[in-house]
Formats: sequence, C-alpha cells, structure tokens
Amino acid sequence: MYYPIYVTKNNTLRIPKMEWDEGKREYRILEQPDEEETVAWPIKTQNGEILEKNWHRGLELVKSDLSEYRIRRDEEGVVSIDFKTRMDISSMPRTWWDDKRYASANLGPKALKELFSIKDFDFAKAVDLVGDCLRASLCRPYSIVLDYFAGSGTTGHAVINLNREDGGKRKFILAEMGQYFDSVLLPRVKKVTFSPEWKDGKPKRMASQEETERSPRIIKHLRLESYEDALNNIGFDNSAGQQVMKFDDYLLNYMLQWETRHSETLLNVEKLATPFEYKLHIHSNGETGKKSVDIPETFNYLLGLKVQTRRIYDDEGRRYLVYRGLVDQRQVAVVWRDTEGWQKEELERDKQFVTEREFTEGADEVYVNGDSFIQNARSLDPIFKSRMFAQMPE
Repeated sequence: MYYPIYVTKNNTLRIPKMEWDEGKREYRILEQPDEEETVAWPIKTQNGEILEKNWHRGLELVKSDLSEYRIRRDEEGVVSIDFKTRMDISSMPRTWWDDKRYASANLGPKALKELFSIKDFDFAKAVDLVGDCLRASLCRPYSIVLDYFAGSGTTGHAVINLNREDGGKRKFILAEMGQYFDSVLLPRVKKVTFSPEWKDGKPKRMASQEETERSPRIIKHLRLESYEDALNNIGFDNSAGQQVMKFDDYLLNYMLQWETRHSETLLNVEKLATPFEYKLHIHSNGETGKKSVDIPETFNYLLGLKVQTRRIYDDEGRRYLVYRGLVDQRQVAVVWRDTEGWQKEELERDKQFVTEREFTEGADEVYVNGDSFIQNARSLDPIFKSRMFAQMPE
C-alpha cells in the first residue's frame, strides 16, 4: 500500500510500471516520471515531522478506475490525492468509531515506528482503539484479556496502558504463530513494560514510580512444540522400526510406546536425571538446532498444577527448583534437581537438604524427579510419561 502515483500537469493520474521485491518488502520502480509529471507518495508532514503512511487502496484497485480520485495542490504546489467516497443512504453507518485516535492505518504503524524505529509489521491496530474497545466491553480492573490472533501485540500494549491509568490488575494472554512473535510482539511488550513513551526505538523518558508499580512484574511466554518438531525428534531403537510403521496402525501405536521410547519428543525418562538440560531439535528460520525445553513447566501443565510459588535453591553447586501449588484443592510440592550419578550418600544428603528447608512441609502430595529418600515423595517420572501418552491422539 506504499507506492508512487504520477500526476500530470492536467491533474490526471498514472501508475508507473513496478514490480514487488519480496526481500526488501517494497516495490521496485521500473519507470521514471515524465518532465511534467509530479510524483505523489502517501507522505504527510505533521508538527514538522515527516510521516510515511499508506494509500487506502491497493495498486490494482487504483489502476482499475483512475477517475475515482481527486487531486489537490496546495499553495506550494505539493500534490495530495483523495479517494472519492460515496455514502449509501439506504444503509446504516458503517461505524460510530470515527475518532481520529482510532485511525489504525496511521497510528498503528506510527506506534511501532516509535518503538522500533523501523516499520516491521503491516496493519497494526491503534492502541487507543483497542483500549476503548476494552472499556466498552466493561473490562474491569481484574479482568483477563485474551487475544488469540495477537499480531503485533497491540492488545497487550493497551492492557498495560489501562492498568497504568487506573491502577487495575488486568492480565493478558496473547497467542500468535507468526514469525513476528519474536521480532515484534515479544519485544514490544518488553519495551512498553519498561517505558510508556518511545521515539525512534529509544525510550523518551523513564517510567514514573507510579507507572512502574502499575506495570507487569512478570511476562511469561511459552513456545509449544509443533507437529513438525515432534516428527523431527522421534527416534527408533533399531533401523527396522521405521519400515514397520508403514503397514499397520496397531504396530505404529505399539512402536510409539516401545521402539521409540527413548525419543525426546515422547519424553526420554532417563534424561530426567538432568532436567535442566533437556533439549529438542527445533526447526526455526530455515535451520534446525538443539534448544532447551522447560521440562518442569511442562510437567506442571500435565499435572494441572496451579503454581503459587517457584523458588530456586543451591546446595554447594547442586541446583534445586521447587514448585508449590494446588491440584484440585490439594497442596502439592514438586522438587526438581540434578540426580545424575547419585548413590545412597547423595540421596541421604538430598533428603536432609529438603527436610531442613521445609520444601515439602504441609504438602498433601510430593513429587520428585528420579529416586529419593524424601519422606512421602513419589517419583514423577512414570506420571510424566503416562500423562504425555494420555495427551496423544488415537
């Protein structure tokens, strides 16, 4: 929607020859204007600042009927182009939301340019538009806002702004599968959390004490294992196994439980002895590489644990990660530690360390990874594996 239009001295329009450059995400101009033609771009000067905007209509639509556009020239000869609009008097108004603050075509890209100094996302919504939508929907101070097509993250931005305005404790859940999750959405939420005002990719000012107190304390983001990732991480105990998969659904189901039991995607229980180093082969941006997987967090979801506390401890270089929370109103403690190579002596020391720090005090159920001498503790390894298979489709 960003391209030149050539205007003749007789105020007629002409679209030059051009082709799209996918790499640069812009048009390559193949035809220069004549001497008597003026080049018009969707550019506007506001408060001494030049703003790059978009035409309201695409290239092919404009070319289809050039008579639908009005040309204006100001006192300095600068050309602007208006698209003619005709009201259908038999129809209801298309919107009552006509405040200038809701102009997403202008203000959406402007907000991103202020945050990142470059335009890296098309058709972002205006923050004020989303904010007023939340107000109109009676989004109360303790509401949870879900946007399952999050795009550039405008909804999260708007929720943070609302909380700063009225001291609310609203939470937001954003879901997005596009690659711009990493390049736009997540960095945007981080930046807005740090400072309310940005210019050319840099904060204009620090957040005030009140704004800081009303900003998010934790932003948690999860990346779900995709279907392709799962296939990339299935491994077989013998080379003949892959051939059997072609013939019988029963054998396929059997082999997913036995012949592939050491596949990381199906949870290699033996590697739970080092839970903080569990990795999967993940394909991203055209490359496949090993990336760490949050096994403790995954177990919490499979168990249905509503986490209340998460604490990290150190026992002379041995790391402990302890979750406390609720499962169906039962107090649950989950203790993770590196147990690789542990013998009886290490297990006795482990029991003493957990007891002295009261990791499991008052818990109705206690789960630990691997073997342990901890009182009333159950190994989470078989539970983890069974829950994983319970989630698999038939």
